[in-house]
Amino acid sequence: MKYTTKSEEGTSFYGDAFRASVSDLRKILGLPKFENNNGEEKTNFDWVMETELGEVITIYDWKEYRALDEDELIDWHIGGKNEMATSQALDEIAGALNELG
Repeated sequence: MKYTTKSEEGTSFYGDAFRASVSDLRKILGLPKFENNNGEEKTNFDWVMETELGEVITIYDWKEYRALDEDELIDWHIGGKNEMATSQALDEIAGALNELG
């Protein structure tokens, strides 16, 4: 998984989600594209990435409506242009999180 310059427009949630901390996502994904950790928006953190197959995906917290502690485990949504893309992203993220230990 890598950063992308492709547009995230048209991505949607297809049911793929996982639990992780912000700090773990920073380790495996780098800095988020959007970050406003004050709980005033529907999301605090958004990553826009590209899977190994070249599919654009988004990773974001959804409706926490509070500032998040960087080390707490929360649910993250994966958005993509189709279910195949979000499923692939989930596999790649799970593998990267497993490598962290």
